[in-house]
Amino acid sequence: MYSELEMRKSYAKTVEKLFKKDSNIFALEADLSSSMSTSGLKEIMGKNYINLGIMEANMIGVASGINLAGGYCFVHSFGQFLTRRAMDQIFISLGYSKLSACLVGSDAGVTAEHNGGTHMTFEDVGILRIIPNIEIYDVCDPVQFNKVLEYAYESKKLIYIRTARKKQEFAIYSEETKFENTGANILKKGKSITILACGIEVKEALEAADKLEKHGIYAEVIDVYRIKPLNEEVILKSAQKTGRVITCENHSINNGLGSSVAELLSEKYPIKVKRIGINNRFGQVGKQDYLMKEYNLTADDIAGEAIKLI
Repeated sequence: MYSELEMRKSYAKTVEKLFKKDSNIFALEADLSSSMSTSGLKEIMGKNYINLGIMEANMIGVASGINLAGGYCFVHSFGQFLTRRAMDQIFISLGYSKLSACLVGSDAGVTAEHNGGTHMTFEDVGILRIIPNIEIYDVCDPVQFNKVLEYAYESKKLIYIRTARKKQEFAIYSEETKFENTGANILKKGKSITILACGIEVKEALEAADKLEKHGIYAEVIDVYRIKPLNEEVILKSAQKTGRVITCENHSINNGLGSSVAELLSEKYPIKVKRIGINNRFGQVGKQDYLMKEYNLTADDIAGEAIKLI
């Protein structure tokens, strides 16, 4: 059952399942096998499991070569190492060259916890979003992670997925959830305000909606798990119904979900938008609960901003 797994174990289990289905699948690591629970894949996948050491740029080159030869790679590292260090290789060797791979950046945002500021990526979506034709996801639970990984394999596109590594204390989706990759799922209907959330902020958005109901404010909550390309139809329809939008992300408010939505609405339906996320700050050491409060990412923060917007 994926719903009971840590995010990293959902990743390892999915890659193992897909490899048993297709021997042209490869798993690439940059010295973080134990961190992502993929060390056990070596015995299962043999030469198709490659640990390249702390050489993220080279890892992207290897993934590109494998794709040229007909294989498809699942490529993992912590998000900051994968995107900050290997942007040029992702841009040229994969994107510009019209090649594909599934890139997985773990320890997204405040979920890096005690790894601290140097390992806390608030900018990975912004770095990669500029690449033409890349698809970017921020997954909220192990069931959704599994489904997006399967979609990556089936579509054979260039895809980036950001995720936490450890088990989150909530489940948004069940094993029975029918998954169609629309990029945006309406989790709660409302008429007063639209809350667009991704990743770990989906739980906070749902809790904020419950708090707002006590004030007679009925929020529509949408899990925007695909940040690029946005599902414009779902977002615009909700915005037109409520007239107010809040975006919530475990990422900088610049060039992530908030920026993407603001760009869309400014061109097609200009209304009030409030972006909740990391505002011009670096990361730091701390437990996730503490960091959520420190960076104003909690349900209380979302509900408070919603009341101000209305």
